[in-house]
Amino acid sequence: MKMAFFELEGWERPVLANGFVGHELFLHDDVLSPKFYPQLAGCEIVSPFIYSQIDAGALAAMPSLKLVASRSTGYDHIDVAGCKARGVLVSNVPEYGSQTVAEHSFALILALSRKLIKAYRAMRNTEARPQDARELRGFDLRGKTLGVIGAGNIGLHVIRMAKSFGMRVLVYDLVRRQTLSDLLDFEYVSMDQLLRESDIVSLHCPATAATHHLIGGETLAKMKRRAILINTARGELVDTAALLEALQSGHLAGAGLDVFEGEALVREEAQILSKVYDREQLEGAIRAHQLLKRDDVIVTPHNAFNSHEAVSRILDTTIENISSFLAGRSQNVVPGAAAGAN
Repeated sequence: MKMAFFELEGWERPVLANGFVGHELFLHDDVLSPKFYPQLAGCEIVSPFIYSQIDAGALAAMPSLKLVASRSTGYDHIDVAGCKARGVLVSNVPEYGSQTVAEHSFALILALSRKLIKAYRAMRNTEARPQDARELRGFDLRGKTLGVIGAGNIGLHVIRMAKSFGMRVLVYDLVRRQTLSDLLDFEYVSMDQLLRESDIVSLHCPATAATHHLIGGETLAKMKRRAILINTARGELVDTAALLEALQSGHLAGAGLDVFEGEALVREEAQILSKVYDREQLEGAIRAHQLLKRDDVIVTPHNAFNSHEAVSRILDTTIENISSFLAGRSQNVVPGAAAGAN
């Protein structure tokens, strides 16, 4: 069977070669793009990471495709409906780094609460070192309120960490599990109450049509003045233009972002002049660069998942997903995907 893997690191190649002996493997460290389409004819399994778009063009280039095995939890880079229409199964890695991403979320919270980036820059640049200690003065987490939007696996780990810091935790989630609320000592509330009372709001929900710009002008206006926003989920959850306005006006004290709208364009800025983008995409890229320049914003490059342990679990689970598919049984099938019979 012909399989194609994109966005690989060097150490993953021998692992895949050993795992799929006897199969034809196309292994590449680049993002799947139209330049690869001629080489994908006859491909039956494709495994992308988060930057490879499995869209109508990619699907048309792989008429024999049977399985898209994404090496990620999120799958908004995959046209799931298009796959289903073609009878193509889609699998993901639903649980590999909940603790990992939660730790990164708290790293952003701690860095913002204690102004670590500004303090570091001040020490590196003696001419710009603040003369007034108040410029670098942060705040304690104990006694503050953390609002968690989305209490899935990652959100629950964030809640546990927050409680260890002595924080009050409010949660907004479509599914309420009272047993967990009692066990971890958090309170389910409405979105409005969470925004109104939280000193820090942390996002841990998927990107869907319903959650697009979940945090926009209206919701940001409801947030507590001088609150902090954390997003390690998906960039599309936050309206970047509205976020910039809230920061510029001083309504928000800061933001910690591992994801943001236009992050792919920022990542590919070396190639930006060789491609055609629409007005909305270019405006998004400009706003992303404005965020990068702000002292009250910490931006990391979609890196919350990136620990040695987590990336090993991602590859292991992907191999298991593909092996199960080859054995005639499917696992970790994403919602809305084809039923998938080999």
